[in-house]
Amino acid sequence: MQIFMTPSSRFEGLEDYPFSANYKTVGDGLQMHYVDAGPKKARQTLLLLHGEPSWSYLYRKMIPVFVEAGFRCIAPDLIGFGKSSKPSKTTDYSFAKHIEWVSSLVQQLDLQNITFFGQDWGGLIGLRIVTAEPERFSRIVVANTGLPTGDHTPPKAFLEWQEFSQKVKVFPFEKIMQNSTVSKLSKKVLSAYSAPFPHKNYTAGARVFPALVPTKPDDPESDNNRAAWKVLMAWDKPLLTLFSDSDPITKGGDKPFVKLVPGAKDQPHQTIEAAGHFLQEDKGEEIAGIIVNWIRKSLKVSVEESQ
Repeated sequence: MQIFMTPSSRFEGLEDYPFSANYKTVGDGLQMHYVDAGPKKARQTLLLLHGEPSWSYLYRKMIPVFVEAGFRCIAPDLIGFGKSSKPSKTTDYSFAKHIEWVSSLVQQLDLQNITFFGQDWGGLIGLRIVTAEPERFSRIVVANTGLPTGDHTPPKAFLEWQEFSQKVKVFPFEKIMQNSTVSKLSKKVLSAYSAPFPHKNYTAGARVFPALVPTKPDDPESDNNRAAWKVLMAWDKPLLTLFSDSDPITKGGDKPFVKLVPGAKDQPHQTIEAAGHFLQEDKGEEIAGIIVNWIRKSLKVSVEESQ
């Protein structure tokens, strides 16, 4: 396996990203970068997983809000993204491998009392980890994501994006990020999203990701996702949906969670207004504030119920 690491110089002077770099080896010599902010002995930990084609930079607006509330934040860069290792071939990546890599990080850090936040591919990967090791997790927040089994036809917008991603000659990272947000992104912010990819040799992970989403019933991970849904359908710990109002790809994706997951009952689900697919970019501080209040309320209820 040929592996590339983006030169550190590409990440110098990033706007609003003051976080120190941390790395763990997660298999086959791969280095996974992650942000580790807030007190390491905090009673509550946020695990923040990004999707395609972003990286932990996407959470720069949310992390300070969580840290100020006294929580610990772990925000990894998936393999193939951000500051993490980038295997050079699309065949080096699979849905199962991404789960394995992130699971390794969670286990090495021995994270407990986790509130999981997943958006886009972060949700697909993270929900599989939650359902495999539910004892580590206290809560789930799903935002513009899902856990597809291939049993239902994906939205037209996703199929068009999937086709585009596999055919485009030069992967337009900055254009994708701007087209997937409501707010106008500055040149510095757009540059930060393209920073991990100085050459096409670094882009295999980003290019192949859309093709790995289960869209047919016999996809390699369809059965495993169905098994994960069975766990979710018995999940009685809190689950919150925060989907945006301007994302054609995941529109309506909150409904299965609200309907099927017991822990979603009576939760303060919200639609985030004036936000696109990358709602962390459009409304990061607002979303983080909602989650902080929600965690605090659930902790208060838990204490009251135990008395």
